[in-house]
Amino acid sequence: MKRIEVLFENGDCLVLNKPAGLAVQGGKGVTISLDRILEAEFTPRPLLVHRLDQDTSGLILVAKSREVAARFSALFAGTCKRSGVPDAVGGIRKVYLAVCAGHPEPARGIIRLALEMRGGTKESGTRYRVLGGLPLPGGGECSRLELELETGRTHQIRRHLAYTGCPILGDGKYGDFSRNKVLRKALGLKHLLLHAFRLYIPESLAGFAGGIDICAPLPGYFTPFGPWPGP
Repeated sequence: MKRIEVLFENGDCLVLNKPAGLAVQGGKGVTISLDRILEAEFTPRPLLVHRLDQDTSGLILVAKSREVAARFSALFAGTCKRSGVPDAVGGIRKVYLAVCAGHPEPARGIIRLALEMRGGTKESGTRYRVLGGLPLPGGGECSRLELELETGRTHQIRRHLAYTGCPILGDGKYGDFSRNKVLRKALGLKHLLLHAFRLYIPESLAGFAGGIDICAPLPGYFTPFGPWPGP
């Protein structure tokens, strides 16, 4: 059973660094999942309070009791219902790093798009900032991005960037398949270049001293597309 890197732990919760390719929950066709690993490694099993796509790497928080799980679940749900990204004093921040094809315009902005979801269409918003660009093997260019969620829809960042014509590199569902094939051959890229980089929960919301402010190291397959911000 694969072990998961623990970046933070106290009496209430753990913050884990999930590798790309690992499903958060079991289901049809899923033989290994984060919840099953947690069940095997911890007694009692920590409880999930939010999700990451199977193909996305990075930070995920799990709770050590039902009470704590309910508190954090409410916090994450509350964040997703706001009309703007919470500020550093009053709310949770979930920051992602990604590499996309091309250059989003303008270099800093908000992508707003109604997405089809179960139960109907829902508004969604993703803030982004271009950190820099570089050429790609086979022609064209890509951009390093910092992104922050206003809402938490399924595959939101991936769908938003694909909609703008700047899909995330390595995205096998919404991406540029011919470009991904070139990158796989030239750089050995086999993963989606999307990483849940930073999780910030202030002390006032976390319910314990110091709160949480954690950054997850980038997987090695991001290295050719650097430089990247440090923790």
